[in-house]
Amino acid sequence: MRNYDLGFISNECIFNHVKDTVALYRTHINLSEFNKNIIDPIKLTFDAKIYGKSLDEIIESECIRQIDKTNTNHIGYFHQNLFRYAGNGWVIPETGFDVINDELHIYAELKNKHNTMNSRAADSVYRHMQNKILHDDKATCMLVEVIATKSRNDKWFYDNLSHEKIRRVSIDKFYGIVFNDELAFFKLCKALPLILDDVVSDMQRGHIRNSVYDELQNLSPDTFKSLYLLAFKTYEGFQNF
Repeated sequence: MRNYDLGFISNECIFNHVKDTVALYRTHINLSEFNKNIIDPIKLTFDAKIYGKSLDEIIESECIRQIDKTNTNHIGYFHQNLFRYAGNGWVIPETGFDVINDELHIYAELKNKHNTMNSRAADSVYRHMQNKILHDDKATCMLVEVIATKSRNDKWFYDNLSHEKIRRVSIDKFYGIVFNDELAFFKLCKALPLILDDVVSDMQRGHIRNSVYDELQNLSPDTFKSLYLLAFKTYEGFQNF
């Protein structure tokens, strides 16, 4: 096995963790999945005309968008579950916080991007943290952001509230705390393309299986017609499209 030279996690563990994430990745889409929430053919028609693309190209883009939306959730799995390999008291609990260390009294909630929480979700997370420090005076709670606005480990100011032990922390700072290596996250990002090359080669992955266009053609050689009938086949007049 290649030496990824991370130091804070073994080559075998990081390879297997990336492999587990890749195994979750969605790499296929069919017409039923494509139209699960009823596709909007009017929006796709606007897109095709405004951006100077064929309808087939716009359909391909929509397929990629749907696949990408699913896979974004799996990146959350990658970030959270990597801490299973940290040892030293770090745990991924089944419920509650995303990452905890009872020995250090650290309790973390992970978010992929700084702007992914609406006000209702942020309020819920903040009050959950307030409740934790109320019942554990040694506790430090952290909102950990992978894509933060900057590298930080600051008090989280929320709705005119703040507490020294409720923190807003970027993922690089959190890696520094967990792995006792300030450069741990940088090392992982630098090595990730090599790890993925090895994993994809081992799993023989790397292609998207997309049958949407072929299935539309089976409905009608006219893609435009097939697309509109997916959404409007029971609407008045569309029986004679």
